[in-house]
Amino acid sequence: MSNRSWQPVAGPSLARQRAAMLARVREYFTAEDILEVETPMLSRAAVSDPNVASIPARLSMYPGQTAFLHPSPEYGMKRLLAAGFPDIGSICRVFRDGESGQRHQPEFTMLEWYRLGFDLEDIIADSLELIASVLERSGWSAAAVRMSYRDACRTHAGIDPFDASIGEIADTLEADAGLIRSLGDDRDAWLDLLLATHVAPRFDPERLTCIDHYPASQAALARLCPADSTVADRFEVFLGDLELANGYVELTDAAELRRRFDAEQTRRENAGHPVAPLDEALLASLEAGLPRCAGVAVGFDRLVMVATATDDIRAVLHFPHGAEQ
Repeated sequence: MSNRSWQPVAGPSLARQRAAMLARVREYFTAEDILEVETPMLSRAAVSDPNVASIPARLSMYPGQTAFLHPSPEYGMKRLLAAGFPDIGSICRVFRDGESGQRHQPEFTMLEWYRLGFDLEDIIADSLELIASVLERSGWSAAAVRMSYRDACRTHAGIDPFDASIGEIADTLEADAGLIRSLGDDRDAWLDLLLATHVAPRFDPERLTCIDHYPASQAALARLCPADSTVADRFEVFLGDLELANGYVELTDAAELRRRFDAEQTRRENAGHPVAPLDEALLASLEAGLPRCAGVAVGFDRLVMVATATDDIRAVLHFPHGAEQ
């Protein structure tokens, strides 16, 4: 290890820029009457999403049990909403194992907020406006490109993601035998790869792009669209191929949420991933009554990347993981 490895990567000028951007987030929250809240970073439950690896921790107060660092404040925030809180927002550190590189870190800063009574159009407009405000890019929200997931795949990859077979998707990706063995019959994994390699790279690097109505199989914790149950009321915001935000009109049906959790646990088990206890407190809060709401999560460090015109997340952090010499 170099004797200079103790030094921060990002210096004081970057710290001032980050602080100014965080201040603009809070100004937006204040102007929109969004109450800033804090939720626990430690939980005895972990997310069931097969694509997210929670980081375990040991606590003496829970002998023989594993706790987990949260990958998002979502579960705690929904419990607050079910308890009668108004619109709420959080700015916090979150943790995800197995994520490192130019755009990912195992520890990063997330902005997450929830608006009561918002539909998909409302929360998309809200997200675009906050991003434009924090980046001080007037007019960006109005100039954003809007496309459905289906139209984005048709336009940029020449394939209909709802009708195409896995073989057709693999042909479009020019997949080799190793990739075919790796992804197998996991249709959503194929679609994720299609979006990452053939669709998002063709988004305008100078304008925000919002993609909505993802396939129902990729609903996560979003409700299915009331007008078309084959798609979910879920959206993502990109700048070029850089994902900035992921949001939903939230699922409020406790029974459906448990069904989705159980299906994800089965997928984790079949993939050989650790299976942790479900968050029964979250499920109980939905049973008690989560109000109609919409929420969105934004990777704050990626906003700083945009503001500083860098393509490496490690350049905007003082002590990025994996930067040791």
